[in-house]
Amino acid sequence: MSTARVETILYNGRITTLDTDHSETSAIALAAGKVVATGTDQEIHALAGPDTQKIDLAGKRVLPGLNDSHLHLIRGGLNYNMELRWEGVGSVQDALAMLRLQAARTPAPQWVRVVGGWSEFQFKERRMPTLAEINAAAPDTPVFILHLYDRALLNAAALRAAGISKDTPDPAGGRIERDARGNPTGMLIAEPNAMILYSTLAKGPKLPLEDQINSTRHFMRELNRLGVTSCIDAGGGFQNYPEDYQVIERLHAEGQMTLRIAYNLFTQNKGGELGDFQKWSGMVTPYSGDSYLRHNGAGEMLAFSAADFEDFLQPRPDMAANMEKDLGEVVRFLVEKRWPFRLHATYDETIGRALDVFEAIDRDTRFDDLRWFFDHAETVSEKNLERIKRLGGGVAVQHRMAFQGEYFVDRYGKKAAEHTPPIRKMLELGVPVGGGTDATRVASFNPWVSLYWLVTGKTLGGLALYGESNCLEREEALRLWTTGSAYKSSEESVKGTLAAGMYADLTVLSADFMTIPDEAIKAITSVMTIVGGKIVYAAGDYQHYDTPLPPASPDWSPVRYFGGHQTADTHYAACSSPGCAVHGHAHPHAHGHDGKLSRWLGLDQDRQRPSFDNPWAIGCGCFAY
Repeated sequence: MSTARVETILYNGRITTLDTDHSETSAIALAAGKVVATGTDQEIHALAGPDTQKIDLAGKRVLPGLNDSHLHLIRGGLNYNMELRWEGVGSVQDALAMLRLQAARTPAPQWVRVVGGWSEFQFKERRMPTLAEINAAAPDTPVFILHLYDRALLNAAALRAAGISKDTPDPAGGRIERDARGNPTGMLIAEPNAMILYSTLAKGPKLPLEDQINSTRHFMRELNRLGVTSCIDAGGGFQNYPEDYQVIERLHAEGQMTLRIAYNLFTQNKGGELGDFQKWSGMVTPYSGDSYLRHNGAGEMLAFSAADFEDFLQPRPDMAANMEKDLGEVVRFLVEKRWPFRLHATYDETIGRALDVFEAIDRDTRFDDLRWFFDHAETVSEKNLERIKRLGGGVAVQHRMAFQGEYFVDRYGKKAAEHTPPIRKMLELGVPVGGGTDATRVASFNPWVSLYWLVTGKTLGGLALYGESNCLEREEALRLWTTGSAYKSSEESVKGTLAAGMYADLTVLSADFMTIPDEAIKAITSVMTIVGGKIVYAAGDYQHYDTPLPPASPDWSPVRYFGGHQTADTHYAACSSPGCAVHGHAHPHAHGHDGKLSRWLGLDQDRQRPSFDNPWAIGCGCFAY
């Protein structure tokens, strides 16, 4: 081996390679964007040339770069700089303080947006902020606060800006909460269709193109800060191809990508789904592109009538009668064209009906080695997992239960939640599983919250959902987030492990994931992230290696002041009343959770199913996911 090849050496570390030949070592050599070798400090130093950069890891843990197999990065990047993130915030009072500060600096006609990534149970008060508190914090600036897939809270200024008044009718599948006089209170409720939430959000101003470019770069950097080096973009509503890909295409062309993206294409037209994929099949081919931006097939939306929802405050809806016809037309076309695909499915009932379609197609148009998988699959049965395995499919799981587990227990009971989703059974059956977040509108983009959930089986509120039988060992969880996700984009031969010839994508951690206490996992960040052998983020002792971005734009951006995911020791407000029982103490958690939100909404176990078949079947053009 020529020592002139080696560009960078990292040594004196604890490197988890996930390579079966050298599973843990102390040093690694990188060159030309790939791993050259791993070994002892002595072995790797022997490969150094006169110009080799040598970095002392000082005993820190190194992992292969994390890979989110279900992230809405392309859409999320366009909006990231406009959003106030409540991820990691520990109290309602701190959340409201952030809101108050941001409202004061946000110019008209812009809105303050809190869009996903938080749960009422992460707050010490174990409750939502009230509409009165939101209006007091921001009396004049429009505020839109999204909570999971179930509701949005708008202050009075946002109601005016969105044109919601006493005379505004409830849309199909949604409800505008009203007071005794019929005036809107500010709460929009998905019952269970999220159209009301996302169509309202879409009324807010967008960022100009140059700010969208800056925003996407800052979102990628935030992911780099958390150790993410790759993702699979799952498409989304209002994400038309190729029109809405101009920002990511430009960043790619200019060499400004700091993580690798494989993107799926998501149908946009109810009733015209097949036409979307027929059009796109003439424009792009599977896996075309390069290692930083490549096509990954179809989904997660294939047909509107085949997509269920995951608002556990609402009963499960039956799928539309035309599901099989609509889904069958699209999937048959995709299999014929050899397009890999993914399909959103929360419930076993949806998965079973989809598998009926897939198996019928496979009898005359073979799937063979075509890569396909279900997203989410919280309640998938062992029987259907066996069917997925026989047909060569897989599952991508996300930590949505960490945010909604309390609601699931409320509706279906603790026993039903113990294997939701049944990850251990998936692995035992040999079903390929990838890890991810489904960020940004519901769960947080923080991979360490997901890894914490996989290892502990706990929600953000501390509710233990799973017994040991459905929790993973740390290396198992890590494999879902590396090799498991790489399989979902047919890149397992080049990413996911730190072995010779693989991409030089890795993260140096602030704390040792393999040994620290469970509760500390959520606070891990990266102190150095490398993609393709290039340092794309560095902090702490390695900050001199960092190349910071231009400040977040526009100048009022919440990201400029608050950043992204918050740390547990960050506080923006303190309770003004030391004896306050709400602010000073957590509420009881004896039966899983206090049920405050579900009681507030008047929901109970006996609530009837929605009167229409499938909430998405009416064709929400702003379909969230």
